Amino acid sequence: MIRDVFLVRHAKSNWDYPHLRDIERPLNDRGLRDAPRMAKYFADLGLHPDIIISSPAVRALTTAAFFKVELDIEGEDFWVRDQIYEGSASTLLQLIQLLPEGVERPVIFGHNPGFTMFANHFPGGDFMNVPTCGIVHYQADISHWGEFGPGSVKVVAHYFPKEVL
Repeated sequence: MIRDVFLVRHAKSNWDYPHLRDIERPLNDRGLRDAPRMAKYFADLGLHPDIIISSPAVRALTTAAFFKVELDIEGEDFWVRDQIYEGSASTLLQLIQLLPEGVERPVIFGHNPGFTMFANHFPGGDFMNVPTCGIVHYQADISHWGEFGPGSVKVVAHYFPKEVL
């Protein structure tokens, strides 16, 4: 069975509020412009993810919310997972491997450096950097999520704002 996973790095964040903790940083004007445009672009691709999983960081949640609306994802299919915030490539891999079998096409919202490191673990993922609001599409021909990993996964596409908008 072909399984698709999409990782979306949060849109551009706002550094104008030094008193905020990192997890509280909002999106800046460019982020607020790019996130809905990338959400629409993604929806227009017709890839139809069935669940959104986001870091608890405000910038990731805000980016994910634009995709939730554009993709018409229901509330029970919008999860927040603390381990994505500051998550390493191995943490992200474990998160995916532990997905319930009813999930077929998750889209995960989070951060660098973990997202770029994750992408570079798989064929087709030779990225210097996954940019803000960048989307990387992974595909694996596996029977269950526990098999998702090196040797079964490849990067099949990427959609970066400066390339597609």
